[in-house]
Amino acid sequence: MSGSPVLESSRVSHSFGANPVLVDVGLRVERGEFCALVGPNGSGKSTLVRILVGLLTPDAGEVRCLGVEPAHVEDRWRIGYVPQRHALAPALPATVEEVVATGRLAKRGWWRRPTIADRDAVHHALEAVALERFAARAVGTLSGGEQQRVLIAKALASEPELLVLDEPVAGVDAASQVEFRDSVVHEVREHGAAVLLVTHELGAVAADLDHVLVLKGSIVFDGAPDDLAARGVSLGVHVDDLPLWLERLS
Repeated sequence: MSGSPVLESSRVSHSFGANPVLVDVGLRVERGEFCALVGPNGSGKSTLVRILVGLLTPDAGEVRCLGVEPAHVEDRWRIGYVPQRHALAPALPATVEEVVATGRLAKRGWWRRPTIADRDAVHHALEAVALERFAARAVGTLSGGEQQRVLIAKALASEPELLVLDEPVAGVDAASQVEFRDSVVHEVREHGAAVLLVTHELGAVAADLDHVLVLKGSIVFDGAPDDLAARGVSLGVHVDDLPLWLERLS
């Protein structure tokens, strides 16, 4: 792929106290690319993601998100971010459609009335994650996997240029993983968004990935899925097996 990357870092390092978490991390995600960031527990994945989207300042190094420093991205709707293990309050008095519609606020402006384009975007986002039949349901009545899909739909509703998903299918059922894969592939293929997926489980998306990054404090693999497979790594293994092959990469 060519042109300016949607996301790029150079020599990013970060420590918590005396404990280094990230060391000289460099990466590049192109526009329209479906990229997976994988690594064992404690490898720094969530810390790196928070730095990449501007929620944490690195100790050293540079990050460019949509061409500027993450904190300087003016139109925040251009970045769709679903953090790790984010849950909706069980007593939240809102329907699925209402929660997803809040994803349009940053793009539309909270003071403006919803337009036909806003309603269409919400409908398409619900359709992408196969939740249109639940539009009028209270979010608190949904399963964990279904709630994760609501949050992904909320991120999709803004029609972002970059979609960052931190462990979105951790602990959810197989059916929800399939729905998740289909929704992400739809966003990449139909709307040209770049997707950075942080995950332990590649099985659900392995066939659709363009790019894999393996992080163990620093990047130990950066390339195409086929190149990773050529090193003896099976991308379709179960979640309990993944840390084993990740430990062999250095």
